[in-house]
Amino acid sequence: MSTTITTERPRVTPAAGAANPGYRTLWRWHFYAGLFVMPFLVVLAITGTLYCFQPQIEPLLYPERLVVAPQAVPRLPAEALLANARSAMPPSAAAVSAVVASDPRRSAEFVFRLADGAKQSVYVNPYTGVVLGTLSVEQRFMQVDRMLHRKLLLGKPGELLMELAACWTLVMIGTGIALWWPREKTTARQALLPRFALKGRALWKNVHAVMGIWLALGALAFVLTGLPWTGSWGKQFKALASAANLGAPPGSWGGLALHSTLPGAVGLQAAQAETRTQNAAHDEHAEHTGHTGHHGAAADMDSMPGMVMDDLPLPLTPWAVGNTPVPNSVSADARLDHPLPLGRVIALAASLGLTEGYNIVLPAAVTGVYTISYFPGDPKDERTLYIDQYSGAILKDIRYSDYGAVSKAVSYGTSLHMGRYFGLANQLLCAAISLGLAAMAVTGCVMWWKRRPQRPLGAPSRERAAPPMRGWKTGLVLLGVVFPLMGATLFAVWLADRAIFGRAARHVPAGQTERAGQ
Repeated sequence: MSTTITTERPRVTPAAGAANPGYRTLWRWHFYAGLFVMPFLVVLAITGTLYCFQPQIEPLLYPERLVVAPQAVPRLPAEALLANARSAMPPSAAAVSAVVASDPRRSAEFVFRLADGAKQSVYVNPYTGVVLGTLSVEQRFMQVDRMLHRKLLLGKPGELLMELAACWTLVMIGTGIALWWPREKTTARQALLPRFALKGRALWKNVHAVMGIWLALGALAFVLTGLPWTGSWGKQFKALASAANLGAPPGSWGGLALHSTLPGAVGLQAAQAETRTQNAAHDEHAEHTGHTGHHGAAADMDSMPGMVMDDLPLPLTPWAVGNTPVPNSVSADARLDHPLPLGRVIALAASLGLTEGYNIVLPAAVTGVYTISYFPGDPKDERTLYIDQYSGAILKDIRYSDYGAVSKAVSYGTSLHMGRYFGLANQLLCAAISLGLAAMAVTGCVMWWKRRPQRPLGAPSRERAAPPMRGWKTGLVLLGVVFPLMGATLFAVWLADRAIFGRAARHVPAGQTERAGQ
């Protein structure tokens, strides 16, 4: 019996707290981070992988609506296609946006807002004008997948949970790297390649550690590029970057006039006064990035003062322009002014270099403007244009070069995060990292199960005399300051660890300690 113990202990000693002071403390925090993060990590991995392949998946899900047979005839005018789409909707429905695509196999898509506030996409054959069908914008598969990825379909609480999970992933990555770090005479090959000769939990632990170190950089990139889009920290980060002139382009916070002057409109002084009123309204409204009620007509909701880009019915908006206020048209007598047809706006966009892959938000009222949002895979090509609905004047043309340094970095991070920057290879790389992280969650659960924990939660036992670990404590404090929501939960976990699990997690005898470490 003693011989067996002697032969096993050298393999497991590196994991023991006695051999590596501080190891169990790191392991304990890694365990707590993983316990919280791993369920969310599985959801993020699966939904994120699916969303990366949206361009390939959606035509397979809805081929009768999205795909048409190319024909050797010109496409019908945009106004005729819009009129046909409108005929398929109730009279109370309002057209809010159009998707412009030059792919000859793609149907024309128009989005309408119904009287109850729901949005419906209508698909029309661009060659024959036949209405191919409709889809609920909120209930289509990829939108549900996206809302699962961002909010777990739970609204604001779900969004905060996902933000917390992302922050705690940073703790999991940091402690995981520290636990993996080669000790004693470990070679690079042993540290970076799995040892399949091992058996049982030792094999699972080795695979988990090696896989984790290969995925650490990708996981860190996913977290850092996803956090700017979160509803709490991301919103404050965007405001801070814009205030420091490192985020939104000039004029997004009222620094420049964003205003339309129409044929027969009021004079310049009146227009400037109206612009100041618009900017003041925006400052008061900036905290509200969405509208939930529809007490009036849909057009009134789409043209209310203070509307920003994030409020518009767009599937995605570049991060840099999310807080940009949408300018209004001001006409002396709107009854005498005739809005430009949609085809003219599309032709104008083409003359400016935009030919496909963008969305047009239609003016919803006499004071509205055409808003063009181009959000391609290459951030340098991003464009946001506001076009006067009567004269066709370009009120604002926001390009990548207008962004601040932070917004430029976020734009590149977003494109990489979504698998859009370098095509299929980017999609496959994102899928490999995402599914690898899901596998990490699985291997972590298997390791926990194989330990057969007898203590509450099965947390690793606490060291009797852990080193001060001032660097780690300083790092966690700084992390909590940068991410206040996470800082509060860090403190709560520390208190719970001391108050609830303190006695149950006392240091166990040496023999059992070795087994737990293994």
